[in-house]
Amino acid sequence: MISIIIPVYNRAKIFGKTLEAILKQTYKDYEIIIVNDGSKDNVEAVVESFVPKIKEANISLQYFKQPNQGAPAARNNGFRHSSGNYLLFCDADAELHPEMLETLLQALSDHPEASYAYSSFLWGKKLFKLEPFSENRLKSGPFIHTSALIRRTDFPSSGWDESIKKFQDWNLWLTMLEQGHQGIFVDQVLYKIDPGGTISNWLPSFAYKIFPFLPAVKKYKKAMEIIKQKHNL
Repeated sequence: MISIIIPVYNRAKIFGKTLEAILKQTYKDYEIIIVNDGSKDNVEAVVESFVPKIKEANISLQYFKQPNQGAPAARNNGFRHSSGNYLLFCDADAELHPEMLETLLQALSDHPEASYAYSSFLWGKKLFKLEPFSENRLKSGPFIHTSALIRRTDFPSSGWDESIKKFQDWNLWLTMLEQGHQGIFVDQVLYKIDPGGTISNWLPSFAYKIFPFLPAVKKYKKAMEIIKQKHNL
């Protein structure tokens, strides 16, 4: 079974699309775990509106609320309540391709040496075509998004580092690399991210060149240095 863990904070306007896409998955053996990270909008009402559909699909749903602590803490909370052999940490602004779970699971089945499977994606209308896994490429900077399918047995016992505010996914993949775990690339576009009209929580690399003057970009550059120091890069 796959545990789909979704931290959500003030995404009520688009969260319905995320849930709709999950319910359209061709692979049906999954559970949904939603962690409301102190949202101030009507996210809970959106979740409630989907309860009948989720029950009809015979899918297990768990919903938790917590004070706002950030996505890593919300993901860890969801993980503690999960039971799947595989984990997918899905962002609340992600819309999965109907065959995403099936495709990534097949990739892990075909490559037992891999600890997680990832793919290319759309950020708004911009295509982010990723590349095959490379230890050197991973050490040079973030390029693998949060929404990868992870073997539970290889997920770090420490979970997500809640002290890391930016590039949490990069930190996770580097931690797994240090533990001897690598990924497998699926050369397909399997999901899209709604940028929400602003710079998303996951900042694409092109933003560094286009918006170098923005405070958000400066914060991300500082965050990169924190990650590099932590992993001795």
